[in-house]
Amino acid sequence: MQTSKPAPPPHLLCLKWLGLVVVAGAAGQLLHAIAVPAGLFLGPMLVAIVFGVCGADLRLHRHIFRFGQGCVGLLVAHSVTWSVLASLAQSWHVMLFATFLTVTLSAAVGLGTVWFGGIPGSTAAWGTAPGAASAMVSMAEESGADSRVVATMQYVRVVCVVMIGSLVSHMLGAGNLSAEVVHASTLSNGIEVSDVLISLAVILFGVAAGTKMPAGALLMPLLIGGALQLGGLMSIAMPSWLLAVAYGAIGCYIGLRFDRTTVRYVFKHLPTMIIGAVILIVLCAGCAWLLAYATHTDFLSMYLATSPGGLDAMAIIAVETHADVGMVLAMQTLRLFGVILTGAYCARQIIRLTQS
Repeated sequence: MQTSKPAPPPHLLCLKWLGLVVVAGAAGQLLHAIAVPAGLFLGPMLVAIVFGVCGADLRLHRHIFRFGQGCVGLLVAHSVTWSVLASLAQSWHVMLFATFLTVTLSAAVGLGTVWFGGIPGSTAAWGTAPGAASAMVSMAEESGADSRVVATMQYVRVVCVVMIGSLVSHMLGAGNLSAEVVHASTLSNGIEVSDVLISLAVILFGVAAGTKMPAGALLMPLLIGGALQLGGLMSIAMPSWLLAVAYGAIGCYIGLRFDRTTVRYVFKHLPTMIIGAVILIVLCAGCAWLLAYATHTDFLSMYLATSPGGLDAMAIIAVETHADVGMVLAMQTLRLFGVILTGAYCARQIIRLTQS
């Protein structure tokens, strides 16, 4: 019979938490300052992985993770404007087809990582899904998949998408991204305390209301915040400290779940994850070229709109390159909803095909 580990002394536990918060926060701010994609998330996650592998034996409560997801949902809701909805209404058939195509390609890549990369079907299904990474991690955990490996696959793809997207925009004559651009694009100027309090209330209410639905902690604040913003009833305010706390909470929650066995597994399959991400990006770029040609749209706008993941990053690049920001946000948001609503079904089909 396995005995549980004795609880560490309270002062030692407090020191561990203090060390994690300080080092994780510093790492996130450092990566963010040098404009590393998803730096506010990646820094804390990497630090938490080190703590987990070294045997710190810390666990972040799931409610804190869900609060972080709610913040991300409200951040996405900030991009839901009437211009985005108008763009969606004008080109809904093209966007729907592009969304279906991207989801289908991601499922095909997921099957490839199972057959040729040795990754379990349930993990590959969620790891290659082109939706919000935090939502996919949450849904993977609810379905019994290894959320640690899913998170690694998702954020390996996010980094690849942003890096390749920046390279493509640079090749087409656009400037480089900077930390100042990232900062200005995600935060509101002149934030009022009342707006922050209202935003926090929407996050907490949305997280509580979304308890029983897939990715509800992300989806409900997105829906509620978007509706209130469109109705002129609130001004979404996401100050830098709140974003840092949200991304840091998600990163630490995931990172602390890593142990030495998981790290060895991820390192062994990292080439498969990178190759799968690049293949999916190339396939989506090919589809973007065909859609741009058929609809007489510029390639860069269509490429950013069909890139598999990184809604916020693609929006930033779209603003910098003077692409069609409305179309990019509309298509990325539509795919986000599509993947969240169909993710469980697609995952079951991939698992069924790989087990047959």
